Amino acid sequence: MLDEEVADTTIGLLLNTLRLLPQAENWLRAGHWVKEGPFRLSPLSLRGRHIGMYGMGRIGQQIARRLESFNVRISYHTRSPRPGLDYGYQPTLRALAEAVDTLICIVPKTPETRQTINIEILKALGPTGVLINVGRGWTVNESDLVSSLEAGDIAGAGLDVFEDEPNVPEALLKFDNVSLLPHVASASVVTRNAMADLVADNLISFFKNGKPITPVAETPWK
Repeated sequence: MLDEEVADTTIGLLLNTLRLLPQAENWLRAGHWVKEGPFRLSPLSLRGRHIGMYGMGRIGQQIARRLESFNVRISYHTRSPRPGLDYGYQPTLRALAEAVDTLICIVPKTPETRQTINIEILKALGPTGVLINVGRGWTVNESDLVSSLEAGDIAGAGLDVFEDEPNVPEALLKFDNVSLLPHVASASVVTRNAMADLVADNLISFFKNGKPITPVAETPWK
């Protein structure tokens, strides 16, 4: 129900981060365009980028399909290669970060993903690198991210999720090259209504047929 909405938001967050679109709108709204002239050129662009997908589940594949229309290269890292995908596979997160200049994180919250995006991975991403996280705040070491931004080890970041929500690290708010959203990737009326309808349909199916329509892997229904 939410895969496509999250994928759409991811593309929007990526463009906001690369092209500084929220900052440009704020420039206009504050009257600076009239008083001071055009907004500055964005130092980054989506053109010619190599996107690395950290996670290639349902949402990750929806994001990748959307990225194809931008004529960018796409690579990914998961625990094992996904059959039927034409994207380049990297066996480790470090190898993925070294190969790409844009890292999109869309992995679940598990013990194995705890702060896997750290200073080592961010340095491997490089000074023109951009991090986008729409998965879980748990995955990013936020102190390392602040340090990398301060040192210029990466060029920018776009975050929809944080480890201690709704508390966002104060240090992240000072960066003009960081786009921050309050965990809104699936937050549209259309999508949330569809999610609620699916819950109701699952309950009806369970009491009527003895099993839900969309069981999760941890349940006995296959």
